Amino acid sequence: MAGFFGVIVSDPWLQSQFTQFELRSLQSNFMSAKRESGRVTVQDLPSVLAKLKALRETLEGEEISEILGESDADTGQEIDFEAFLRAYLTLQNRATVKLGANNHSWEFLKATTTTLLHTISESEKAAYVAHINSYLGEDPFLKEYLPLDPTTNDLFNLAKDGVLLCKLINVAVPGTIDERAINTKKIINPWERNENHSLCLNSAKAIGCTVVNIGTQDLIEGRPHLFLGLISQIIKIQLLADLNLKKTPQLVELVDDGKDVEELMSLSPEKVLLRWMNFHLKKAGYKKPLNNFSSDVKDGEAYAYLLNVLAPEHCSPATLDTKDPSERAKLILEHAERMNCKRYLTPKDIVEGSPNLNLAFVAHIFHHRNGLSVDSKKISFAEMMPDDVLVSREERAFRLWINSLGIATFVNNVFEDVRNGWVLLEVLDKISPGSVNWRHASKPPIKLPFRKVENCNQVVRIGKELKFSLVNVAGHDIMQGNKKLILAYLWQLMRFNILQLLKNLRSHSEGKEVTDADILDWANDRVRRTGRTSRMESFRDRTLSNGLFFLELLSSVEPRVVNWNIVTKGVSEDEKRLNATYIISVARKLGCSIFLLPEDIMEVNQKMILTLTASIMFWSLQQPSEDSEPSAPEEAVPQRVVTPSDGGEDDGSLTDGLSNPNIGDDISSENENPPEEDP
Repeated sequence: MAGFFGVIVSDPWLQSQFTQFELRSLQSNFMSAKRESGRVTVQDLPSVLAKLKALRETLEGEEISEILGESDADTGQEIDFEAFLRAYLTLQNRATVKLGANNHSWEFLKATTTTLLHTISESEKAAYVAHINSYLGEDPFLKEYLPLDPTTNDLFNLAKDGVLLCKLINVAVPGTIDERAINTKKIINPWERNENHSLCLNSAKAIGCTVVNIGTQDLIEGRPHLFLGLISQIIKIQLLADLNLKKTPQLVELVDDGKDVEELMSLSPEKVLLRWMNFHLKKAGYKKPLNNFSSDVKDGEAYAYLLNVLAPEHCSPATLDTKDPSERAKLILEHAERMNCKRYLTPKDIVEGSPNLNLAFVAHIFHHRNGLSVDSKKISFAEMMPDDVLVSREERAFRLWINSLGIATFVNNVFEDVRNGWVLLEVLDKISPGSVNWRHASKPPIKLPFRKVENCNQVVRIGKELKFSLVNVAGHDIMQGNKKLILAYLWQLMRFNILQLLKNLRSHSEGKEVTDADILDWANDRVRRTGRTSRMESFRDRTLSNGLFFLELLSSVEPRVVNWNIVTKGVSEDEKRLNATYIISVARKLGCSIFLLPEDIMEVNQKMILTLTASIMFWSLQQPSEDSEPSAPEEAVPQRVVTPSDGGEDDGSLTDGLSNPNIGDDISSENENPPEEDP
């Protein structure tokens, strides 16, 4: 990996309050304002800071002016970047106070890994440390360092090398990372540490984590709030993995007579868990429906009813009779302990309404005893639902790609979530800024069907302007949820994004469009320059299934990244799978943001093969030595200095030009972001 130098602030405390992503974004905002008038004064601050999305969502322009006006500084006084940062922190603090208790997000996976105030919850840290000790205690590499002590910073110190996070991802979604690609020496150099963090972040994206506000440099610096945010997301993905009809067909029992099974399929795992809990509470006679895992469970009554209906043999009448919430919380956890479900939560966490820990606690109960029917008729109905494997894989890839872009809406099910057109408009605005006319768009929730069609019609119109192949496609087709057309449109969106990123990097192309053929020629040329004879005839070339060409391509752009001692000949299916899994992990370790699966390489899925090749090309073109011959493994690590004009993160991911929002996403003009209200 290339070396990295971030934005440096002279005050160490001030530096510690921001991630490198935030510093680069804020510095670019500051420099942009300074270029307009030659300097930034105290008088300019309110108007400049009011444009920042993180502030304007909470504070009105007048509030910002009033808060900053409390300073006695001369309005004409010029301010430097550090004064700008201090003013931003002041507004952050006020925004946090204004949000108060309402800042709990029960839909956890939609949350970013950064917070307004960079604080951590000791209760959450203790719960996640216990989880790590339980699931990774016997890991051959980590068992020497476990168990961790939750009262110390052992967790963050151990996580600095990236191994713990990679191992945790594999616990959450087994097989995501080929552990042969992890650098697991006791003492690793900065290059190897950076590789581990790149592998971790790109793999986290590939399982559905939101990491748009975090880069490898932030992990190297060991920022506790970012570590804890990422760890908690990974653990939640593990705990919520079975909350779908494919893995738990009994969930079909949650569907009411008048509702469609597809509605259940479109819900996020958190909402499915909430519906499951309400289903049992209704049977138990509990009158109040739950809307979240924080304020609605603070009094403990819902837990008492839930546990009584799931495990009546362990129930105690005293739980509901108790008036004191703290005492009731203790009795609830005693009940849970008799069910072997006392994990993640303390009585204090219940009373205080910790959303993340309450969600984890309920998910843990679901795993042990979901209380759903084993009615064979209903289960058979769920199991007979059409399951096109290729369609499912493509839906997964496009869903993860969309969520990596950093748009406001979190997509849980592509086929359902794009039907109102809004998500596609957000994606279009991200990859082709200014293309969307937000005055003619309707923001969800949208009750009138014709408004959804209007959104989808604009989606089709913009697609045609971008030269997409949309013969006989109308907005109504998207609104109706035509899977074939939706996948075709999304593929063209992703491909357009890839080609634009490559075009922007190739300064020597003088504006010439990059084509699929250019990517193919580049890949063959890179491999040829290393003296090898392998060749890719097309992105459908069946010889690619053994994976050897891609390993040679990865080795050509970074000789040290492939360990040839563990590469197989790729003859049998097992050997092909080993190579394919290794290719994906090595590419992510290099810094590529990709969402394909080993099966896509083994079956030579043309679309995914193109994205893999383009991602490697994108990373390679970012390196300073691109125009020279590939370097030998023993040569020194090239250094890359990141200046304020650098838009992407330091790990050079394919989608980093978009997945990590740069200046345009933080200090957006009216054309760059959707309006806050419906038109």
